[in-house]
Amino acid sequence: MPLPERTLLRAEDESSPRRSMLSVEELNRRPTRDPDYKAESRALVALAQEMAVSPDRILHKLAKTALELCRAHSAGLSLLEEADHKRRFHWRVIVGAWEHNLNGGTPRDFGPCGTVLDRNAALICRRPEQDFPYWNEVQPPLDEGLLIPFYVNGEAIGTIWVIAHDESRRFDREDLRLMTSLGAFTGAAYQTWLSVNAAQRLASIVASSDDAIVGVTLDGLITSWNRGAERLYGYSSDEAVGNSMMMVIPTDRQHEERQILERFRHGQRGEAHETVRRRKDGSEVDISLTVSPVLDSEGRISGVSKIARDITERKKTERQLALLAREAEHRTKNILSTVLATVHLSQSDTVDGLKQAIAGRLRALASVHHLFVESRWTGADLRTIASEELAPYCKSDTNRAQIDGDRVLLEPPLAQTVAVVFHELATNAAKYGALSEPDGKVRIDWSRAGDDRLHIRWSESGGPLVSPSERRGFGMRMMESMVRSHPNADLQFNWRPEGLCCELVLAPNSL
Repeated sequence: MPLPERTLLRAEDESSPRRSMLSVEELNRRPTRDPDYKAESRALVALAQEMAVSPDRILHKLAKTALELCRAHSAGLSLLEEADHKRRFHWRVIVGAWEHNLNGGTPRDFGPCGTVLDRNAALICRRPEQDFPYWNEVQPPLDEGLLIPFYVNGEAIGTIWVIAHDESRRFDREDLRLMTSLGAFTGAAYQTWLSVNAAQRLASIVASSDDAIVGVTLDGLITSWNRGAERLYGYSSDEAVGNSMMMVIPTDRQHEERQILERFRHGQRGEAHETVRRRKDGSEVDISLTVSPVLDSEGRISGVSKIARDITERKKTERQLALLAREAEHRTKNILSTVLATVHLSQSDTVDGLKQAIAGRLRALASVHHLFVESRWTGADLRTIASEELAPYCKSDTNRAQIDGDRVLLEPPLAQTVAVVFHELATNAAKYGALSEPDGKVRIDWSRAGDDRLHIRWSESGGPLVSPSERRGFGMRMMESMVRSHPNADLQFNWRPEGLCCELVLAPNSL
């Protein structure tokens, strides 16, 4: 829907600040998701393939890719055109909820896109009607947009944008990175499409890409080697073309290349994966590798195209995170060891039995902390907690304990409480209950009620006859106190003649 000309004539006050246009520094204050380099690589390959097959659809493919990767509600491009002396931005490509506005537009000197080009920077746009009244007529309304300049041959000829039409979507730094990457790649593609044929356009994209793009025959000989490959691997095009791809593959990984080529010879496809390659100077580099078939005029696979991206920094970050996780585990164990030592050294108001009880509880906490480290501190699996607490009592007879229930991941505070409860119950069962008799058994199971509450049941059988406890011991009071410190959580004991039954109830908002 073209916007009415009467609303596009002039700005009310060009010198006033734009309330609707914000710096992308705003994104630094928001949480951001982790990069998905594999999805990005697949998107770049798809753009390159679109360029080869339907170069006139490359901008539409860009908008659709931005819509999907940024999880936007609408996406598109606003382009300046020589026909009107670049006085207006024309909406030549739109996907998503705004598709009905195709071929609409905004004035160059009075609108969000013009502000982006004037500042030559990516910007966030919120409720543009605050500054540009004609936006009241655009439906659905723009709640938040992320706009970046679109460059062709070094000149900003328009903007690329993704739009959220309500507060359910807010953009982050990863969206900005993806938009910039897609825009740079597509800008090079669009530039060549304006001047040369499809084959030349694809060759130009390959040559100008920051990624290493290499053509290889089914026999493993290099047929093309772009500047990105020169930068990544250290060999010039003259040194590489005509030689075997094995020149950049470490000896212990050369089977990977043989397997890839064998799959393509049989008409199969390769999958994007991460691996290691060797540079000219002998050093190794971590890469993300995407392999696609090259078809001849009859549609047969005649070779493969490889796109490699240097992921050294990401791998370094992953190794640092793993190191930090191990360090966190080490520190936690040190803290707990210190507490244990304090308990055993204390001689004042404590007896050995109490020392042992406290030590056992701390060991239970140490065990569950180990599970936190394995899950990057997201929580601990309920089945694993139960198995570890019962393991010491079932070494000679695995039938003494039965654990049944779907996978449930408990957040750290609750997982620690459940671990201590299981420890207390197991210790009590070993002293006085089912685990004190050769034929005694313990069953732990859990299920969700209709109100989504989680019911965890501990039941004993085959042990000595049980009668209700006349006094509430320290362990029982401690368990009840810990459980009930969580919102809407409860703990109940039932001393049946055949054995103790304990039920722990956790409400959804306590999980």
